[in-house]
Amino acid sequence: MGPIRLPEGLESIEASVRKLLDRTAEQAKQLDSLSAPPGPGAGREGPSPFAGFGLPPGFPGMPGMPPPPPEPKPILELEGEAYEDEVDALTDWVDGFLMPAYGAEVTTASPWCPRWQEHPDVTAWLHALWMAYQQHKEPDAGLSGMLVWHRDFLTHTMAAVRGPGGPLSACMTDPERPSHRLLPGPNPSTRAQRPAAMHQPGRPGEAGP
Repeated sequence: MGPIRLPEGLESIEASVRKLLDRTAEQAKQLDSLSAPPGPGAGREGPSPFAGFGLPPGFPGMPGMPPPPPEPKPILELEGEAYEDEVDALTDWVDGFLMPAYGAEVTTASPWCPRWQEHPDVTAWLHALWMAYQQHKEPDAGLSGMLVWHRDFLTHTMAAVRGPGGPLSACMTDPERPSHRLLPGPNPSTRAQRPAAMHQPGRPGEAGP
């Protein structure tokens, strides 16, 4: 039998496998060193033991690192200073960007209120619109991110907030006459007005209320 010839390219595959095995062995040594108890002088500043894994300094979740910032909440779930700070930031966006760009004309068909912050439902709508804006303008939203925001969020929100029968229908309908008025909400349900004792279930044999 003649000599066995290796297919072309097999040598490069073998070299790649060897490199992969060497890298795996090196990472195993690093894991062993990380699992070992800290020696004398631990805690001193020095190179990160995770540098070999490609983790940047200050990687979230590492010991000694500050916790990640809290996730945003709907504005009506905030209280105290957190609510006031969020309203201030929202006002900067609404008065500085949203209304100058998309406010159009104030009419009876498109009312507005210079004190919209005193309308809880309007504040909640605009805050949700603002959060959606921040999400869809990010690069990971893709090139169509802002179009999606205009189509699915902006148009619907403005129609709900500024519709002729919406929450601002009793407020400013003419920019020459600024006004603000809160429309009365629905009365509490009959069940909510019943005494607490009436909600307690009766004992067996007793008639209910």
